[in-house]
Amino acid sequence: MEPIGIVHSCFDERFGTPRQPGLVPAATAALELLPPFDAADMLRGLEAFSHVWIIYRFHANQHDRWSPTVRPPRLGGNTRTGVLATRSPFRPNPVGLSVVELEAVITGPDWRGLKLRNHDLVNGTPVLDVKPYLPYSDCVPEAVAPEAFATGGGRLEVAFVAHLLDTPPANDAGWRQLVEQSLASDPRPAYRGHGQTREYGVSIGGYNVRFRVGEDRRVQVVAIEQ
Repeated sequence: MEPIGIVHSCFDERFGTPRQPGLVPAATAALELLPPFDAADMLRGLEAFSHVWIIYRFHANQHDRWSPTVRPPRLGGNTRTGVLATRSPFRPNPVGLSVVELEAVITGPDWRGLKLRNHDLVNGTPVLDVKPYLPYSDCVPEAVAPEAFATGGGRLEVAFVAHLLDTPPANDAGWRQLVEQSLASDPRPAYRGHGQTREYGVSIGGYNVRFRVGEDRRVQVVAIEQ
C-alpha cells in the first residue's frame, strides 16, 4: 500500500504522544496529501463531517519485531495479554486506526489536506486512508470492555515551575494547555520503577519539556529546552 499523505504533528516523537485519540483536545496536526492523491476532488464533501478515521502506519517503531503478547500500560506494564486484545503499535502488520476531529479541509494552491485536532499521531506519520466517521454506525453506546479499559483513566494534575511562566513558550496559554493535557495522561513507561526525583524529557511542539512526578501523583514541569 502506498501512503496518500503525511502528518505534520505537534508531537515530535513517540514518547509523549497520547496513547489514544481524544485525550488531548489542544493537540493539532495537518494531514498533507501527497501526489497523485492531492487532487481537490479527493476531498469533495468531507467538510460536512466533524470527525474522520485515519488509517496509518506505525512508522516510528524502532524495530520490526512483534510478539503474540504485549504489556499494556493500562495494566501497569507487567501483565501480558494478547496483542490482538490491545492497541499496541507492535503488531504483525504495523497499522494504526484513530478517530480524530476534523477542523478544516484545505484545498488551497500551496497544499491540500486536512487540519486535525484531538489526535494521537506522531509527526511524520504516513497515512494510508481517510474515512468519514458515521455516528449512526460507528458509535456503539452499549459496547463493553474490561474495567481497566472502560474509561479514559485518571488524569494527573500538571503545574509549571513559577519562573517558567514568564518566558516563552510557557507564557503562551495555547502551548501550555497542550503540554498540560499531554502530561496529564502520564506518558512514563508503566513497566519501569519511578522515583520521585527521576526526571523525564518529552518533545512537544519543538521543545524538550523536562518534568517530574511526585509521590502525590502531581506532575511538575521543571525546565523547557529549545
